Amino acid sequence: MLWLEGVGLGLGLLLGFLCPWTVPVDWSLYVAAGLLAALDSALGGARARLKGQFKLGIFLSGAIGNAAIAVFLTWLGDKLGIPLYLAAVVVFGTRLFQNFAEIRRELLTPKQKRDKIKQDAADPQGSG
Repeated sequence: MLWLEGVGLGLGLLLGFLCPWTVPVDWSLYVAAGLLAALDSALGGARARLKGQFKLGIFLSGAIGNAAIAVFLTWLGDKLGIPLYLAAVVVFGTRLFQNFAEIRRELLTPKQKRDKIKQDAADPQGSG
């Protein structure tokens, strides 16, 4: 079903390029924080899927919760006159790089070596 994700991504990009819709300036920080949270959730979901640990409920609750927290921090910072959106940028930016690194390792490490690493981690004393 990997082709389905590719088709969805392609259609989304095509629609984004063909629709002349712009984000109002007043919403730009909110949309940016929400998109960063969504991108973090998407990469986290891809990582979980590669590891065979993906659960839709966890993915959806994380995506909605992360976006809500990011937008709330942006709103609160806007009301207080403090750039609290930077907290979301730092956290989600860091997680994006971590998720990308794990995806890269998962794709580039041979399966036999991954199994050996998991076995060694489960039995650190080498009782075998």
